[in-house]
Amino acid sequence: MKLFYFSLLCISTFAHAQHVVKGRVTDHKGAGLPGANVFLKGTYDGTTTGAGGAFTFTTSEKDTATLAATYVGFELFEKKISLTPNAADLQIKLTELANELNTVVITAGAFEASDEKRMAMLKPLDIVTTAGAAADITGAMQFLPGAQRVGEQEGLFVRGGSGQETKIVIDGMIVQNPFFSSLPDVQQRGRFNPFMFKGTSFSTGGYSAQYGQALSSVLLLNTTDKASTNGLGISLNLANAGLNYDHATKNQSVSAVAYYGNLRPLFKLVKQNVDWLHEPEFKGSSLTYRWKPTKNGVLKVYGMYSDSHLSMNSKDPSSESGSVNLNLKNRNAFATSTYTDSWKDELWTLNSGFSYSRNKDDMRFDGVNFDRFDERTQARLVLSRLFSGNNTLLFGAEAHAIHLKNGVDGELFSLKDRYAAAFIESEIYVTRQLAGRIGIRSEYSSVIGRFNLAPRLSFAYKTGKYSQVSLAAGQFYQNPDYRYLYTNKSLTYERADHLILNFQIIKNQRTFRVETFYKNYAQLVREFTGQRFNADPYRFPWGATNNGGKGYASGFDFFWRDQKSVKNFDYWITYSFVDSERLFQQFEQAATPTFISNHNISLITKKWFEKIKTNLSATYAFTSGRPYYNPNSEVFLGDKTPAVHNVSIQASKLQSIKGNLVIFYATVDNVLNTKNIFTYRYTPDGKTRYAVGPQSYRSFFVGMQIMLSKKAKVDKDDF
Repeated sequence: MKLFYFSLLCISTFAHAQHVVKGRVTDHKGAGLPGANVFLKGTYDGTTTGAGGAFTFTTSEKDTATLAATYVGFELFEKKISLTPNAADLQIKLTELANELNTVVITAGAFEASDEKRMAMLKPLDIVTTAGAAADITGAMQFLPGAQRVGEQEGLFVRGGSGQETKIVIDGMIVQNPFFSSLPDVQQRGRFNPFMFKGTSFSTGGYSAQYGQALSSVLLLNTTDKASTNGLGISLNLANAGLNYDHATKNQSVSAVAYYGNLRPLFKLVKQNVDWLHEPEFKGSSLTYRWKPTKNGVLKVYGMYSDSHLSMNSKDPSSESGSVNLNLKNRNAFATSTYTDSWKDELWTLNSGFSYSRNKDDMRFDGVNFDRFDERTQARLVLSRLFSGNNTLLFGAEAHAIHLKNGVDGELFSLKDRYAAAFIESEIYVTRQLAGRIGIRSEYSSVIGRFNLAPRLSFAYKTGKYSQVSLAAGQFYQNPDYRYLYTNKSLTYERADHLILNFQIIKNQRTFRVETFYKNYAQLVREFTGQRFNADPYRFPWGATNNGGKGYASGFDFFWRDQKSVKNFDYWITYSFVDSERLFQQFEQAATPTFISNHNISLITKKWFEKIKTNLSATYAFTSGRPYYNPNSEVFLGDKTPAVHNVSIQASKLQSIKGNLVIFYATVDNVLNTKNIFTYRYTPDGKTRYAVGPQSYRSFFVGMQIMLSKKAKVDKDDF
């Protein structure tokens, strides 16, 4: 009996110590959330909410405890509460997680393809299957608003900027030589395979404080975290043959590529406008290793090497024969290693990297040395902290060691630069409809011995469930062309000030976007030779220089893409208008530079035929005439070339052969065989001119990709 009373006393005491926790869980509008988990942290006490969001449970905890509530699609709720016998009902209001529908996203000046919360613009196969892009990343970017097409030079030209004003960045690391070595009046393609990358962000201006040394734009490429398939792949086409191998385990993967190419067979079939003495011949390889040492950590190591050889008779109006023999042998190496990680429930994120690049051009013009050499070593570290409300604070630093050499008529020029930068940036969500990003970047360049301080800011306001407006502004600095620094190291940074206003709607796989911009150029390099303007874009500057140049670029872009209205049919339309003038380089007066066209239009269509597993793409591109120098004209750069029209088509077919996936592809560029002209050049006496056009007027290309893996899979969504 004593034991019975003692047990009863214990039970009574325990019952007296129990506290009831009750209340209701709602969204921000007050609607109840059924099925939400409500519990006290560090205990097993808790329950789920009923149909109206109400909950009740008991706990033996005393004094105070931390109450938590979770619900799919909403942020974690935590609050310290007092445990008393007569506690009032708790009212828990959950906040929706940020996503593309309920939260504003800063988009002014940027096209994203990597963030799953935004509509993917261009996937890897999207790039490969866009007619007219030649399976080149930058070639595809030229069909997005803001970009301009300059057919006789390599580079990405954006909103009145030259090709040197855009930087290409892989996993946060600047690529020193993203294009194959430049040739007179021949456009060169990029060095990198689109399938290396999981995402692309093309900035047309107003970009983040994380990046610098680009007056106009940055193209951010993020490599894949894991090999997509296991097995061997074979690539065969009219230009090259290659092997690729992927092997992946749970936490590691390796990808290897080797290739050899010779354009002689292709040039035998496609008439060339270039007098080739030795058609381009090239070979190379790459190796990628990925490892997940921790739950969130990813180590990626990538290395590539290539060499090439070509020889041609390049047109030279200043020589007696009208041409000059050019012989080029190139060797290029690039290696990068990055490590990313996060901890404390991803509140802290680390991005770090180290890279090295080296490029050597053995180049001769009629036997005279014009060798080029450069190497860059860089290191980068970025930390970011996530706060409540999806607010973030990011800070980091980077350092570069750059070494350049250039041979000119037997004379060797050389310089070294130690470049360092530090930056801090915060993204703040004032409300779900209003967000801001404020940052500042500081840089130092040893070759000119100067610092700069560049503020950046962006704001965005959500005007509806699917629409928003964005504003971006900032200052951007870049070292002068190193050819100027060889002879004058007292120059300072060139500068561009950006102002961008953007409106966009993304709904039901349709995107409408319009953006207007203004860029002010200052501190541009001017050269004074005391002689008549020399229009040769490859001339080596020798005159006196200063930073007295200036200029502007203004205009607007339009973009419309529809992937919904017609089944298995995708099309997009872009239009870009640019008005620009500069007083820089050898210019004696302000004028529109030769690389600027006022109007650029693109129409891209893609149709997937399910029954025959075939994708058909067609592209029409229009570029208005560009200024060129006519020594006989009274108006400096007042003459313009004819407009450029180009119609291209491409077909890709998927086929399974003995369980292996095979992709056949064929493309025809400039179907109408239009005799496009990019610019004109004049002989020194000004009496004779000749047209500079594409390497070939109408061309075609066919090939196949064989994936010797049962797991390989490609479907219409990849196109």
